[in-house]
Amino acid sequence: METGTIPGEELVGGIDLYRTLESGQSYCWTRSDGAMYTDQPAPEAWYRTVVEGIPVAVRQPAGVASGDLEWRSTTDAVPLLRRLLRLDDDLEAIADDAPPEPLIQEAYTAHDGMRLVEDPPFNCLISFICSAQMRVGRIHGMVSQLARTYGDTYTLGEAEINAFPTPDQLAAATEADLRELSLGYRAPYVQRTAEMVAEGEAHPEDARDLEYEAAREYLTQFVGVGDKVADCVLLFSLGFDEAVPLDTWIQTAIAEYFPDCDNGNYAETSRAIRSRLGGRYAGYAQTYVFHHLRTGAVDT
Repeated sequence: METGTIPGEELVGGIDLYRTLESGQSYCWTRSDGAMYTDQPAPEAWYRTVVEGIPVAVRQPAGVASGDLEWRSTTDAVPLLRRLLRLDDDLEAIADDAPPEPLIQEAYTAHDGMRLVEDPPFNCLISFICSAQMRVGRIHGMVSQLARTYGDTYTLGEAEINAFPTPDQLAAATEADLRELSLGYRAPYVQRTAEMVAEGEAHPEDARDLEYEAAREYLTQFVGVGDKVADCVLLFSLGFDEAVPLDTWIQTAIAEYFPDCDNGNYAETSRAIRSRLGGRYAGYAQTYVFHHLRTGAVDT
């Protein structure tokens, strides 16, 4: 097992690992104390995942945005973590680029160091198909159960880490199997989407090379994927920093803070709120506002 440290001072704007991985962006990590998405940070706990057959664990013992990251893996994990946690993003420049809207500025100040993630596209796609009408903790539970039931198991030191299932592994499950894991009406969506990817009908990563709205339209061909889920996949796995998923919390923000952006349909409202949230980094602003409202940190 290899170990190492990524100095916090090398990361422009730092990183808050807890907020980054428990802000509703990613459901592909587990926490060594089993308490992820319980709104209880644990600086000594390790966050673990498997990507491309590589198990990796990371933690931030200082528990502050400027703290170092400690890691463990079977190889040099620095390049992988730089991609997964977007450690090369200049958070100071991104925050400076944000529009001078009080809610946005308040959110950036309150959640200093929160970065966007870049999850593997298939994992992200299935995660957000599971997200419909679900709280973040329940989504994480579903995704973790899929990994435990269908994914390969890797060992890192004394820890066992379940990888998210491959498209082939998940496509082999039946709708009944998935319903037994409490996926409910999402079960046929997950099974059919996995089958589409496994059989080569479509691949979510192919959207990366398209223009934004064409990429969103491309992703809606997957079963169970509408505009909002497509925007989540674009933002949290494919590098479309302008994407703004119109989920419940952002709809609340539009109603209470940006009512002029409500244009009666997803496409037009999306264009308006992307512009209001800052254009090229609108997805960053969205993520901060989402977390700010969801955690009840907003000033009243």
